Amino acid sequence: MQAILKDNLLGAYLGGSFAHGGWHSYSDVDFDVVIERDLNPPELADLKVLHARVYISDSYWARHLEGAYFPKAILGDLDRTAEPIWYLDNGSLNFERSTHDNTLVNRWVLREDGVVLTGPEPATWIPPVPVTRLRAEVWETMQAWGEEILTGAYQIDNRWAQAFAVLMYCRMLHSLEIGEVQSKPAGAAWAKDALDLRWIGLIDDALGIFPHQYEKIYQPADSEKVRQTREFIRYALAEGRTRWGMGK
Repeated sequence: MQAILKDNLLGAYLGGSFAHGGWHSYSDVDFDVVIERDLNPPELADLKVLHARVYISDSYWARHLEGAYFPKAILGDLDRTAEPIWYLDNGSLNFERSTHDNTLVNRWVLREDGVVLTGPEPATWIPPVPVTRLRAEVWETMQAWGEEILTGAYQIDNRWAQAFAVLMYCRMLHSLEIGEVQSKPAGAAWAKDALDLRWIGLIDDALGIFPHQYEKIYQPADSEKVRQTREFIRYALAEGRTRWGMGK
């Protein structure tokens, strides 16, 4: 990467579960690369070859890299989250322009917990993310994704998606509670203590997704668990409004 980007490379960092401590043997590997300016066509072409070489190496994690190449001007501006940047999806060999990683949540994790691979501390590039803005973004995601799930625009009919939705809503509710971003297992542990007891079984079941989790994309979800998951999302949205006063 350094050989390809030269002076355009300012820093490279691990985020996600490897940053905040929720990683396990079947995690994906979230990364962020800070660059001086946007990638030019030769850099992008060479990086595609580099990522393909990594992908075919003898490592599970090599096939589950997910990250973004962040121009420092965008990363350092909390108001520029609507701008697509070059993004590599989990399991993919193709870069795409996306806002997937261009979020306040990603900035918070990177700034507070990011693991330095090269370059200065992430706080060099990222200003503090105000708690009110972090909660507002989490709440916006809860509503938008919830609408997609409840209307069928986002399908949770496979085992991975159904369990993933449960754990993500636990994590997002946890973020509303503490004003921070922690792991899905931490969110699940908090939810089992803090939420209605009727959800404990659903949450425990979702935690079972982790061993060989991406193989479960090809396994159909239990229809009753899908129904319960949709009901849990409705409950989570109601809790967001009543317990934390979101949307007011």
